[in-house]
Amino acid sequence: MNKASTKRLNRLIAVILLSFVASPLTMGPAAAEQLSLFRIGTGGVGGTYYPIAGLVAQAISNPAGHCEADEVCGVPGLVAVAQSSSGSVTNVRDIAGGRIESGFVQSDVAFWAYTGIAAFADDGRQTSLRAIANLYPESFHIVVRSDSGIETVPQLAGRRVALDEAGSGTLVGAELILEAFELVEAGVTVTYLKSDDAMERLVAGELDAFFLIAGYPAKVVQWANEHTDIRLLPITGPETATLVEVNPFLQRDVIPGATYEGVGQVETLTVAAQWITREDIAEETVYGILQALWRSDARRLLDRGHTQGRVIRLETALEGVGIPLHPGALRFYRSVGLLKRRDSNENPTN
Repeated sequence: MNKASTKRLNRLIAVILLSFVASPLTMGPAAAEQLSLFRIGTGGVGGTYYPIAGLVAQAISNPAGHCEADEVCGVPGLVAVAQSSSGSVTNVRDIAGGRIESGFVQSDVAFWAYTGIAAFADDGRQTSLRAIANLYPESFHIVVRSDSGIETVPQLAGRRVALDEAGSGTLVGAELILEAFELVEAGVTVTYLKSDDAMERLVAGELDAFFLIAGYPAKVVQWANEHTDIRLLPITGPETATLVEVNPFLQRDVIPGATYEGVGQVETLTVAAQWITREDIAEETVYGILQALWRSDARRLLDRGHTQGRVIRLETALEGVGIPLHPGALRFYRSVGLLKRRDSNENPTN
């Protein structure tokens, strides 16, 4: 982090406590002089949501209401913070329940929540959800020790495997993999641990594998690799082809060699990470957030901050969005020519 970014971050920290007494974000720009808190639900600190959301929060925050020459200019009066959580499913429920203003969510989870299917069959349709932007692809990681003898997904049979914790998008994806490879009844000993706990147990030899869905490089995988030699299992074969066919949000991809030191290229699957919010968040707030996010100064912040930050691009901001856009997002994307005029309840991918 450079000197200017450190200065800005320190300023944000200094005003965060004050922002907790600000009124909810249902106001327009006339209240810019009043600090407003905009929470971004993420995942565990060892994943990718958390550091990316931290960069985004820096880009869109501007508690002082003005900008100095060496700073990124965000929304006047806005204090955005990255808030750690269990992941996508929890973020959806917290957004819909009014406990946070926005969150990063897997595209499949967002669609399931809006339509009330799959993981949200019991919850019912979460029709208040609205999209802000598509962000970057998240890769499926299946991490094992190099000395485990496990080289393929079917060889997880009879092993101790962590699927992440309840409320995470990783858990949803891991269960899809286990089902597709017919491992549900294969004696797999499943545990539900957040990724940093799973990493520690893998390193200690108390676990054989853990799943993680995150943009690469993921810190928790780097941490594991620093303490023991690891391997990433390829997700290939006819089972994978069926998964992609049945789940259109999944795509084939590779994690490049040397992403993690000593680990070669591996075939895997990806799902898009998207930023969503709730329909009652003020149009002006979301419009201002997107204006700030796609400025050239924010671009430099994203490019320097994380490999996946460089992938977050305006031209792909609507790719794979399967729920309606927020009115503020509709207004912004129309203004920059990415979206033709359409009804605010219409899915932009239709």
